Amino acid sequence: MLGLMQDRPLLIQHLIDHAALNHGDTEIVSRTVEGPIHRYAYRDAQKRSKKVAETLLALGIKPGDRIGTLAWNGYRHFELYYGISGMGAVCHTINPRLFPEQIAYIVNHAEDQILFVDLNLLPAVEKLLPLFKTVRHVVAMTDRTHLPPDLKIPNLLVYEELLADKPGTYEWPEFDEHTASSLCYTSGTTGNPKGVLYSHRSTVLHSYAGALPDTLDLSARSVILPVVPMFHVNAWGLPYAAPMVGAKLVFPGVALDGASLHELFETEKVTFTAGVPTVWLALLNHMQANKLKLSTVKYAVIGGSAAPPAMIETFDRDYGVEVLHAWGMSEMSPLGSVNHPKARHLSLSHEELLAIRLKQGRPPFGVDMKIVDDAGKELPRDGKAFGDLLVRGPWITSGYFKGEGGDVLREGGWFPTGDVATLDPDGYMQITDRSKDVIKSGGEWISSIDLENAAMAHPAVAEAAVIGVAHPKWDERPLLIVHRKPDVVLDKKELIDFLGSKVAKWWLPDDVQFVDAIPHTATGKILKTRLREDFKDYKLPTA
Repeated sequence: MLGLMQDRPLLIQHLIDHAALNHGDTEIVSRTVEGPIHRYAYRDAQKRSKKVAETLLALGIKPGDRIGTLAWNGYRHFELYYGISGMGAVCHTINPRLFPEQIAYIVNHAEDQILFVDLNLLPAVEKLLPLFKTVRHVVAMTDRTHLPPDLKIPNLLVYEELLADKPGTYEWPEFDEHTASSLCYTSGTTGNPKGVLYSHRSTVLHSYAGALPDTLDLSARSVILPVVPMFHVNAWGLPYAAPMVGAKLVFPGVALDGASLHELFETEKVTFTAGVPTVWLALLNHMQANKLKLSTVKYAVIGGSAAPPAMIETFDRDYGVEVLHAWGMSEMSPLGSVNHPKARHLSLSHEELLAIRLKQGRPPFGVDMKIVDDAGKELPRDGKAFGDLLVRGPWITSGYFKGEGGDVLREGGWFPTGDVATLDPDGYMQITDRSKDVIKSGGEWISSIDLENAAMAHPAVAEAAVIGVAHPKWDERPLLIVHRKPDVVLDKKELIDFLGSKVAKWWLPDDVQFVDAIPHTATGKILKTRLREDFKDYKLPTA
């Protein structure tokens, strides 16, 4: 027997409708790429999102078409989140920090029909445009007066002009909640990036979970500043969770330096923020150097990389800010776990409580976790045994866009995260290692394989290996270990200059070490465990 409840689909556009109706005057504040601070409210954002949908229809966009965005955190990008998905198309957010070949690959693989581009990213798109195979229109996310006069993008459209003559009365269509809503590509740690395709249902459920008191604790009393970019796993879901609860949103734009962030925190009375450790290190350095305080911030979520203990303690001791250690991945929308102490933990000593807070936290309802050994046998949740971390749930991927990577799920629908972890009896998960040889630098991933392949392209290199070495600012930075061919001359500067034309600047290794031989396993693979042991005390020149 079935229940007698209405079956209304969970759709993203219902979030902005809810905010406009019940929190219509709540502000959305943006530091724009053009410079000034922009202010409006949820009611205005809803109308302009409908104008976006009307614009897309006028440009011939159909449900299921992919629409690319190359943009920072701002109100226009927020409108695209809702206007694109609300009319049934797919909002494809692209990381502008990737090197050009990756951006071209991602745009072409997604078959993006339109690219919406922030003002300061237009010159990069101008250079890449000949490589794009499916893009029919480029839209500059600005008004006509701010356009550079020397841009050579044919038939460039202007965002504000497109919206100007639209009525904003569009009626959102109703469709299956499993319809694709947005697309985000992984960082391509092995081979080309892979697309994670979210649905309306998964996004709305993820928003519910993110707002819960024991996850991010969001409400209509919150003032949220997402430092994490909107091109990085949908800013960890905050642009969806905020209108769900009616929270004020503050978008920082492209300026993520300590001074700019601190100004917004104070002037807009921010209570909640989220980002990677690198950003928080810059903020702390700025505040310490200028003897500044944080008067309203209650929570700072740290994800992307492990939060250093000193950072957690400094936020708490000097600024009264509780750090929420969090973990997730693109394939999980990204919420996997958030660290809130349980009530009985609050009576523990400072050292005991810090040990708990250093863990990646507990999963919300909706995320199942288990750890297994190499044979797939589940291991005990005793906080000591460690194994491969598997997850499943309604906002976790079942496969990659266009079937890349094949069948990724294990028996029972479990997704292998590629991380090694422990689970304790209280439900806390702690990452102990990574099963992939990926390097996490400032919350972004660097592929050691791609770096090795690039180095091997130099005629003087016989073999190359890349490992991550600890760095006080970036968490990890790449160290390139090279075995030269016999009787050749090759120095560090020449090799790094060579790599400069092949990889993104921030991927470049911080140092190069030349060795007589690189160790291998019995099957001929590079023995990176030996290299990590050999270089465990190595100090980078940039550290």
